[in-house]
Amino acid sequence: MAESMKGLHRTHRCTELSTANIGEIVTVMGWVQKSRNKGGIIFTDLRDRSGILQIIFEENDIGADGFDKAYKLRSEFVIAVVGKVEARSGAVNENLATGQIEIRATELRILSEAETPPFPIEEESKTKEELRLKYRYLDLRRPDLQRNLMIRSQVATLTRQFLADEGFLEIETPMLCKSTPEGARDYLVPSRVHPGNFYALPQSPQIFKQLLMCSGYDRYFQLARCFRDEDLRADRQPEFTQIDMELSFVDVDDVIDVNERLLQKLFKEVLNIDVTLPIQRMTWQEAMDRYGSDKPDTRFGMELKDVSEVVKGCGFSVFTGAIEAGGSVRGINANGQGEMPRKKIDALVEFAKGFGAKGLAYLAIQPDGSVKSSFTKFMTEEEISALIAAMDGKPGDLLLFAADKNKVVYDVLGNLRLEIARNLELLDKGQYNFLWVTEFPLFEYSEEENRYVAMHHPFTMPMEEDLDMLTTEPGKVRAKAYDIVLNGTEIGGGSVRIFQNHVQEQMFEALGFTKEEAYDRFGFLLNAFKYGVPPHAGLAYGLDRLVMLMTKEDSIRDVIAFPKVKDASCLMTDAPNVVDAKQLDELAIAIAKQEEEE
Repeated sequence: MAESMKGLHRTHRCTELSTANIGEIVTVMGWVQKSRNKGGIIFTDLRDRSGILQIIFEENDIGADGFDKAYKLRSEFVIAVVGKVEARSGAVNENLATGQIEIRATELRILSEAETPPFPIEEESKTKEELRLKYRYLDLRRPDLQRNLMIRSQVATLTRQFLADEGFLEIETPMLCKSTPEGARDYLVPSRVHPGNFYALPQSPQIFKQLLMCSGYDRYFQLARCFRDEDLRADRQPEFTQIDMELSFVDVDDVIDVNERLLQKLFKEVLNIDVTLPIQRMTWQEAMDRYGSDKPDTRFGMELKDVSEVVKGCGFSVFTGAIEAGGSVRGINANGQGEMPRKKIDALVEFAKGFGAKGLAYLAIQPDGSVKSSFTKFMTEEEISALIAAMDGKPGDLLLFAADKNKVVYDVLGNLRLEIARNLELLDKGQYNFLWVTEFPLFEYSEEENRYVAMHHPFTMPMEEDLDMLTTEPGKVRAKAYDIVLNGTEIGGGSVRIFQNHVQEQMFEALGFTKEEAYDRFGFLLNAFKYGVPPHAGLAYGLDRLVMLMTKEDSIRDVIAFPKVKDASCLMTDAPNVVDAKQLDELAIAIAKQEEEE
């Protein structure tokens, strides 16, 4: 039978007590982690969000009724305990923050009883994620998840304080917007008042924050909820949170400066890790050439080497054919892996094929200097020696090569170096390598749409020296864009924005929009630009991704209170779900039943 809290007031959370409180009478409340009857004395571990505290119940202290209640305690009962703080009578528990003390109970109230939970509430749970997400309210009691969410809260609080001190204003932008289908798919919200019309949930506050710059607010930020109807991965959710900012009268260096100091503060305050400034910068082209990725993981080497010049005249047609078709031949050196079993090399070949490779050429240098290879029979000894030298190959090394269009070669080797690093356990989660990647291409060509599309968004400023190529050679234009990368994950990105009308019109022309189409989609922004717009730039972080890396988790689901699964559904609430016919009628919406395929 549940009891009332009346007359009781919690004086401390569990781990707020220490040896300094010995002798004090305190009141603590929380959940029973476990309870053990040792014959005449009951030991109970009490848990709250701060940690665990041991309670001792003896009949002499708590009376017969109180001891009977203590005897009934089970896991996840919610209790209130009044008692005296004492030095622990048994062995000190070094694994607990409260391991030197215990509470000798004088009063116990059972505030709520609990059924046996479907899985143990414990750290590093081995329970299947689907079951844990179905009972997320129980999963969230786990100490490791609670620590993650407390760190997330701390990051949000510190960010707000830092940006406020830097002169930023926190301003909210609308959640119900106009759909502008350029990028990921929008989540649409039907309007009851305007039948047949829809709002879109924001993919980002991009246009509104630029309008705020037009309105003179100078420095804006927001912890913004954003929505994208796209296929999910470990670091993607249909709804997520951005640390979003925009600044006026600035250029690239100004945005990078304030953000480097923000990251330095967050990592020092939250993790006591010193981030050395300035953070390394690397152009997009250099990142692709060295790492095969625009978000390179620089915690280990194994960099790409372009050997096209070395092999262009050799007898191996796979190499020469790729070069003649305008591609390249590049390789990576897996130091010390020359004796890797053939089975593992074959697995790497299959892995490479998953990223577009037709195959993977390899050359294993044995400890005695001899060579095992899939292709050297087509080359002379001089050509092989020159290739090994170009790759800095030594006895015991494994050299792996991809030959194709540059895009395929980058993709294959960029992912291959990560796969080998994972297999060799080279990725230290306790090491934090930051990197700015700059000067991205302004456009990328979409085979699907048969036109150039904006790599970031259509308001990104081109590099001034590339402006002349905007309408003539758009594929060569670089953007004043910058991403902040941490351990091979992009945690934030931004750009200097276009603020001159003629440049914006050229941008839309390069994207294949007529003036009418541009105004139809973005008229309110383009009209605002007619009334005096300052030079401005911004950046947005994925808060979920940032906290995921700070807490050393592999999935953002472990740093979000109520996440969705891969098909964007919620296992706990069973969303999305059907709605009443009456609601659909009010919205003038009819559901078309799709015939089930036989």
